[in-house]
Amino acid sequence: MSPRFPGTARRAALALTAAALALTALPATAGASPGPGPLARYHQQRLTWKGCVLGPDDTTGRELEQAGARCADVTVPLDYSDPGGRTITVALSRIRATDPGRRVGPLLLNGGGPGGRTLGDPPWVREAMKDAGARYDVVGVDPRFVGRSTPLDCRWPTGSAFRAAGEDRAGFGRVTAFARDLAERCRTHAGDLLPHATTRNTARDLDVVRAALGERRISYLGYSYGSYLGEVYATMFPGRTDRVVLDGVIDPERYGPRLLVGTERANRRALGGWASWAAARDAAHGLGRTRGEVLAAVERVRRAAARSPLRLGGHRVDEHVLPVVVFNGLSQHHDVAYGDFAQGVGDLLRAARGERVTPSPWLAGVLDFVLTGTDSAYGSAQTAILCGDRAAPRDPEAYWRDVRRTRARDPLFAPVTQNIGPCAFWDGPRERPTTVRADLPALLVNATGDPRTGYDGARAVRSRWSSSRLITLRGADQHAVYGVYGVPCVDDAVNAYLATGRLPGRDVDCEAP
Repeated sequence: MSPRFPGTARRAALALTAAALALTALPATAGASPGPGPLARYHQQRLTWKGCVLGPDDTTGRELEQAGARCADVTVPLDYSDPGGRTITVALSRIRATDPGRRVGPLLLNGGGPGGRTLGDPPWVREAMKDAGARYDVVGVDPRFVGRSTPLDCRWPTGSAFRAAGEDRAGFGRVTAFARDLAERCRTHAGDLLPHATTRNTARDLDVVRAALGERRISYLGYSYGSYLGEVYATMFPGRTDRVVLDGVIDPERYGPRLLVGTERANRRALGGWASWAAARDAAHGLGRTRGEVLAAVERVRRAAARSPLRLGGHRVDEHVLPVVVFNGLSQHHDVAYGDFAQGVGDLLRAARGERVTPSPWLAGVLDFVLTGTDSAYGSAQTAILCGDRAAPRDPEAYWRDVRRTRARDPLFAPVTQNIGPCAFWDGPRERPTTVRADLPALLVNATGDPRTGYDGARAVRSRWSSSRLITLRGADQHAVYGVYGVPCVDDAVNAYLATGRLPGRDVDCEAP
């Protein structure tokens, strides 16, 4: 995960004991709901499928329609304790199965976040599934308060609540005031929605979607935060999942507002891997001829931003923002992402020398995200869910102590991962966190060098879920693997499971190219 908590990152080049689940799909039936009850009108609603294009600039809608998708809105309760009260909508897209004779059922997607849009993902997921895709209705769901669903927007001046603590106590005071202000803006502009922005409510919404689709069970593919959502759904609704794939696996015992704590080592390793790549291409990027020289260039930028904000176009990059920019550059392990990041670091170096710089496209996008309100709704929903799921420490001094304790060994990343955020000033969650079930026959996928959802999380879930299997991608500092990174060993194993419903006989090890 990152300050933007990317999900699949495909567009970025943008985890109770229950009875064992059967591995064969049940056909859709009219009796997919458990019977009369307070949610009956939601379970039995008739969906109106329509075109996905919202206007002439809607590239997502065009891509969906070119892939044969249709879109619909599902009505759900805002407050599940008051199902007769106010309602909101959850937006869906669907590419229907093209092999109805061997249809498995719906495969619901979540691309991560929290706060990430997933409605646009069915076309590329359907392509990644190859022949197995013909047997599924591939369904993208924008979770409550995200994307085309009923929105939650705190009208922030940023798309991200994440900042670095700064170099001294005064700097930490500034980010503490920033975090407090973001929390207060949410109370002012979205206070009626905040209590209902939780993973447990998103899981409840998924079950309404299941019933409204006329299905007894769903299959599920979740990336990053989506892995945690899958863990929660399978716990809250045992017996209603068929085939489950979790990629970039979150250890549910570590999930919460401070989920990034502990990712520092993986990010340092990812930065070092990128530095070696850039050094081998010094003629193109001019950042240094050795790994050490490239890392020294990044450190020069960090120190320069700490002394005085760097000017890049209309933006100012200071000690609080520069580490977040670097952090955002590390989650995808391939030439395109590495090249974009190298170009961005070159821009920052030039700015550190006092040159006038127009930031390159990748860096411009990150700065717009972090330093303007363009993506306020993204950061608002992300933070609301994290804060609504689990309480964070409320004493600013606790964060400051953690920053001081970890800064010496990691002056770049620790001031981000250990820092205070709006959850310190949030109202307490309405529900206790989910105690995730003891076992599930799921397929887990993780890269050993994942700098967002670390490999230790996947191993922890695998150790608890004895019926599951783990596909490990070794030698890649990559967040999100299946259908994203392009390793046949991984993709073929996932597709075999989706096609047959049979997990591998043992865990699978794959090597990065």
